[in-house]
Amino acid sequence: MDIRFQVDSTPVLGPALVLFAAGTVIQVRRGVWDKRHGLLRLVTAVYVAAVLSLTVFPLNVTWGEYANQAPWISQINFVPLVTADITMVPNVVMLVPAGFLLPLLFRNATSASRAALMAAAASLSVEAAQLLSYIVLNNGRSVDVNDLLANTLGGLAGYALVTLALRAPALRGTLLASALPRSAASQADRRRTAT
Repeated sequence: MDIRFQVDSTPVLGPALVLFAAGTVIQVRRGVWDKRHGLLRLVTAVYVAAVLSLTVFPLNVTWGEYANQAPWISQINFVPLVTADITMVPNVVMLVPAGFLLPLLFRNATSASRAALMAAAASLSVEAAQLLSYIVLNNGRSVDVNDLLANTLGGLAGYALVTLALRAPALRGTLLASALPRSAASQADRRRTAT
């Protein structure tokens, strides 16, 4: 038996974003979140959906005669930088927004090393999802350690950008007003103003 079909991102991620947006509106109207915090969460959800749309979707399901016959281990590039090329640039760019958002969202993003670990964990999750889709669905995606390195570098670049932006008086107030109350950026600001 031969089974082949494709699952696009829109029917999966579209309804998820609509539900998240509706939940965000409800939380803002109830006063649980203020508008800026709700907007930050919504922007983050749209960003995550965009990353998933680029890295995981479409899911090409292939079982039977036309399924990938190569062993899953052959789909992993373990050797860093040997096969690095210009395709690393989009992987760097893709996680710059994540690095920028981390200290505005999470309390643990207090340093460049922690932001790098968080970006690496996010990238590793994407690579694991790609490998799992290859194993289970015979999807044609491969896993590359260069993607992990490039994504981590992008996360670090984003963290550096938000660190610089938080030092700029014109941006600092807006960013801190949007940062979640227990985020690293908010906690650092409270410590700074307390001294």
